[in-house]
Amino acid sequence: MKTKAAVVYEAGKPIEVVELDLDGPREGEVLIRYTHAGLCHSDVHIAHGDLEARLPMVLGHEGAGIVEEVGPGVTRVKPGDHVVCSFIPNCGVCRWCATGQQAICDMGATILEGYLPGGRFPFTGPGPVKEYGAMCMLGTFSQYSTIHQNSVVKVDDDLPLDKAVLVGCGVPTGWGSAVNAADVRPGETVIVSGVGGIGINAVQGARYAGAKNVIALDPLENKREKAMELGATHAVATAEEAAALAQSFTNGNGADKTIVTAGIVTEEIVTGAFNATGKGGTIVLTGLNKLAVNNVQLPGSILTLFKKTVKGSLFGDCNPTTDIPKILGLYQSGDLKLDEIITRTYTLDEINQGYDDLLEGRNVRGVLVHDAV
Repeated sequence: MKTKAAVVYEAGKPIEVVELDLDGPREGEVLIRYTHAGLCHSDVHIAHGDLEARLPMVLGHEGAGIVEEVGPGVTRVKPGDHVVCSFIPNCGVCRWCATGQQAICDMGATILEGYLPGGRFPFTGPGPVKEYGAMCMLGTFSQYSTIHQNSVVKVDDDLPLDKAVLVGCGVPTGWGSAVNAADVRPGETVIVSGVGGIGINAVQGARYAGAKNVIALDPLENKREKAMELGATHAVATAEEAAALAQSFTNGNGADKTIVTAGIVTEEIVTGAFNATGKGGTIVLTGLNKLAVNNVQLPGSILTLFKKTVKGSLFGDCNPTTDIPKILGLYQSGDLKLDEIITRTYTLDEINQGYDDLLEGRNVRGVLVHDAV
């Protein structure tokens, strides 16, 4: 079948919207009609070359839609089901899934190669390389995609998919960075460094977990204002201001937890987070940089003597099969805001504008609305 999709052919070049051929589902696979996709910074990392991926690639790793067809052996969903896609698949049987760490499922090792299990590329198209990868094995910037059943989570039919789409990556990554990875406790002082699509949900998670002080750190005023609307108690523009505030709340100690969710995590940001965090505190690194960049340079003696912890977190340490429905349940009960974090919607043809807006800081979250097909 034919499908219209947004593709990156070469790092640093604009994303192109083209027509591709799509093969249908085989063993363990499903054909999905995407209704919505989230514009997340990780796709920019691919388009700009910050993360090395096999190209050409259909971008998009936050997606929601309706299952159109299933292949042999599919047990998780059936045609007609409404689903949210998890940007990390979960097989359920590898060492990591079996120990409650689905975020690092072995099946996720090839998400930057873009092929399905067995090395299969359902997308084909023009150019010297005929086989097109799909970002995170999903390719949500396509009207249709053939994906593995391990990447989908069934959701209630009455959930609005234009909001639920955000729970495939950014929301659980931010929320879980606070609730799971940082293990925020009632009464604590928390800094969230970078208030984009992930950071705004770290703010919500920290507040929900009972933090007394939630300090949002971002140079952009619109991001600080949104953070104050959604749970931050304070919002500042610099790491120095955040550190001073945290110390004023803790008799000079500093933040109990600092969560780094900036779009590009630099050494300066990591050092600022480390310095703002007090004795016995935890620094969670959620944002990314180029894989080869050494952006963590810290005094080991202070780390030891002050008993600080620095840790990385992928997908907010969430288990998508349980945490995606759980987080959507919090949205349904009014405990988590999704509508309020969506700044603007875009069509597929407006994809480059959407990412320009993201990079210019105009949006907290942008959502792509696929044409009805």
